[in-house]
Amino acid sequence: MSTEPEAAAEETADAVGPGPGAPGTTDGPDAAHDRSAAAAHDGAETTTARDGAETAARSGAPSGPTGGTTAAPGDSAATEAGGGASAEEAGTGEATTDGTDSGTGTDAPDGDAAAAGEKSEAEAELAAQRVERERIERRKAERQGPVDAGAKLSGTAADLLAAVRAVESGEKPAAPVFGSPEPARRPAPEPARQPRPAAPTEPVAAPGGPAAETVQAVRRVLAEGGAPESLAPQTAALLGEGAEGALRADPWQLLRVTGVRPEQADGFARALLGAECGPDDERRGRAVTVWLLEQAALAGHTALELPRLTETLARRGVPDPDAAVQSTLAEGEALAFQDALEEPGGRAESASRSTQDTGEEGAADGEERPVRVLVGLERYALAEESLADGLARLVNSAPKQDGSAADWEQAAAAARGSAAELIRAVAGHGLVLHTGGEASLAEPAALLRTAHALGLRAWAAAHGPLGRDRFAALLDTSSEPSEPSSAEPARTGPAAVALAGLLSGAEGPGRDAEGTLDLDLLVVLDAPQLDVESAALLAESLPDGARLVLAGDPAVLWSAGPGRVFADLLAARVCPQVASRRPDPGPLGELVSGIGIGELGQVEAPGKEVVIVPVREAAEAVHRTVQLVADSVPRAIGVPAEDTQVITPGHGGAAGTRALNAALKERLNPGPGRFGGFDPGDRVAYSPAPGRTLPGRVTKAEADGLHLACAGETVVVPRDRVEQSVRHGWALTAHQAVGGRWPAVVVVLPGDAAQSLSRPWVYTAFGRAARHLSVVHGVEQALPRAVAEVPAKPRTTRLPVLLAPQVPTDA
Repeated sequence: MSTEPEAAAEETADAVGPGPGAPGTTDGPDAAHDRSAAAAHDGAETTTARDGAETAARSGAPSGPTGGTTAAPGDSAATEAGGGASAEEAGTGEATTDGTDSGTGTDAPDGDAAAAGEKSEAEAELAAQRVERERIERRKAERQGPVDAGAKLSGTAADLLAAVRAVESGEKPAAPVFGSPEPARRPAPEPARQPRPAAPTEPVAAPGGPAAETVQAVRRVLAEGGAPESLAPQTAALLGEGAEGALRADPWQLLRVTGVRPEQADGFARALLGAECGPDDERRGRAVTVWLLEQAALAGHTALELPRLTETLARRGVPDPDAAVQSTLAEGEALAFQDALEEPGGRAESASRSTQDTGEEGAADGEERPVRVLVGLERYALAEESLADGLARLVNSAPKQDGSAADWEQAAAAARGSAAELIRAVAGHGLVLHTGGEASLAEPAALLRTAHALGLRAWAAAHGPLGRDRFAALLDTSSEPSEPSSAEPARTGPAAVALAGLLSGAEGPGRDAEGTLDLDLLVVLDAPQLDVESAALLAESLPDGARLVLAGDPAVLWSAGPGRVFADLLAARVCPQVASRRPDPGPLGELVSGIGIGELGQVEAPGKEVVIVPVREAAEAVHRTVQLVADSVPRAIGVPAEDTQVITPGHGGAAGTRALNAALKERLNPGPGRFGGFDPGDRVAYSPAPGRTLPGRVTKAEADGLHLACAGETVVVPRDRVEQSVRHGWALTAHQAVGGRWPAVVVVLPGDAAQSLSRPWVYTAFGRAARHLSVVHGVEQALPRAVAEVPAKPRTTRLPVLLAPQVPTDA
């Protein structure tokens, strides 16, 4: 069934500047795995308001059906099809209001939000991340001095490195970056294991906001500068108690607030500074530089190449980009690095190491290795360095010998195929990578049961609660329950937890006296979703002698946060890699496997496992989706509406998550939406932290907030945080759905989503279906073209370069 092209929607402003290839751009389907709500707007200039950017779905011509069984419902809706860019995010993130000419706003909690009576999982996770960042900074400070590198550089690159050295040596004043040396640890009592309760009796409160007086002071200065007062809570939270003074001293600090763009911060600065404000102001140059690096991080980069950064600064109206970068480095707001470019047949290596190794003889020979100069935000740079150190420690150290070599070999011999390979690899190595699809999860499960039988404290950690519960069910299929004791509930062998809960201490074995996780083997599922910060925290948390297995499907979308940890490790080849040979079964497995290699073929689906529903316009796509979820799939497939998940490329547009959720609510749970648009029984997606999405349902709404049932626990979201952290969840974006799997999935592809599609996006969305997949198809040939020609968008990272000097060449 062919369709006529829809009118192209007006393209939204690029996240970092006009032109292709600008750093930090969020227009590609992979671009905003974006630590979610943090980025652009959905208003006149930017994409996404109250919804961060996971993918900016640009305008595009609709396309036609793909391979599979075609079965379209009979009638069509006759409402206007709306174009417009849509934005996808990895979680609901931080809310933003629609952008206006005067500024884009972000609605954040008021300062007088009630404090949590009990520390929530989100608070615990953030606290753990702060502790880890402090530890990383102390490790960096303990290094003896700047590395003697870059002697062969000249021009801007040499000037930048000279500025870095000047700051490090104390010759040039800079804000303190690193903390004091790490104090001696005090012995701590052995923590009790913390099994996940089946049904918590006390609700967990979401964290509150900044102090009311601080918010009020910021509101006054924002009003004086003509900025939306709704930005006050978030600005106060970012800048702290002295937020008012910080804004008056440097109005471009407003650019640190999510959704605010340089031109809006310029207007605010002009109102406050008057004639003193100018484009060549050093404060503006620094602020725009940091903003561009933040936008790049939202797009997945941990650093940017210097020429790319300075070029984009020039497009942003910074008269002297080189001076702006040097000022940013001197103030300690960013770091500069030089890395040797990888030679054909060689391994990536840091230029500093190559300079030291070659010594004076290399300089005399005049041999110059090509290098690239990178600039990155300190938090991501230090996290990536800490991650490399932690992974190198695992690779280079012998794992704890629990069970003899003969015992491990006997267990491997009892397994079959790639499961036996995985057991043998883990027996002798501290770090192992495992790749495969959904069916391959049986192999980590077999490994965990083997390790448990050998006496290891073995745990699995999934990206979210859906993956945790699914893997726990897989483990339970062949585990024998143990006898419960009076002090601890019954254990059924190895256990599965959510990664965020493991790192925060809310789930899992707890930590030992040294502060490391009390375990011997950890299998991390959904490993492609690890960003550099969570991966660094994980690596630092593992005890000496522990074994780490990173398992996942390399074809899915990458992490919401910066970095591509799993892909970088696969490319670096620093540890054993085991590729599963278990294919995903049935027509769905055949379809998704083909997509993974760039082929969108037609599959035989005798049981209606795959159904294609062609549509001409967005309004018809919404109508067909509601019909499928509420009627066709329950009647023909036997899957109820509550077990069917809708997935679409973005939040905006006439067939984005907002429009689809509104239509699905009207059909499945109509109500007045008295509490922020929600009613008891509504299906929701709750984001306790950027990049994390917890599915749940509304149970009730009271004075203390919106009560949700999420993953077995009750969560109370304060009234002033509902808009920014809770969405309706009948329809999700692919990044929100990563790690989940449902009996039936309806993937909606309206015509304006054509430009946002990529092979990883299609692979991820189609792969969420366990029994049935319906594709509401309005993009014609854009779908097979995306599968065949649009791979994951590249990310600039340093992990392979940092690992190269620390691991043996023959690893």
